Amino acid sequence: MSRAVARWILAIALGGIGVAHFLSTRGFRVVVPDWASRLTRLDKDAIVVASGAAEVALAAGLLALPRERRRIGWATAAFFVAVFPGNVHQWRTRRSTPGLDTDGRRLGRLFLQPVLVAWALWATSDSGARIRPTGR
Repeated sequence: MSRAVARWILAIALGGIGVAHFLSTRGFRVVVPDWASRLTRLDKDAIVVASGAAEVALAAGLLALPRERRRIGWATAAFFVAVFPGNVHQWRTRRSTPGLDTDGRRLGRLFLQPVLVAWALWATSDSGARIRPTGR
């Protein structure tokens, strides 16, 4: 699969999930740990809406800002890392959301997160880029 196709798939998935956050705020509340509300001083609905907005913005950026592709890739990877505690919370509390309605699926979602991080970085990297040692 080419990086361009991977970027499009990632953007479509992010955009779709982001929009779903607006349509079913209540359904995503179960993923938000209580400590996240205390830390951010936002209620769970606001966190769900904010994360949905972030997903839609990242999706749009992946497609509409080719000059910022690498930065958006890093931001997308950082987003996936930032929401990981919510995935752990959902698995630990055994709370269901659409598509994640069994313990096995919730556990599998945890292992998907590093794949998404790697996907975001790979799909937005320069195809000819090589890591070169610095210094001597």
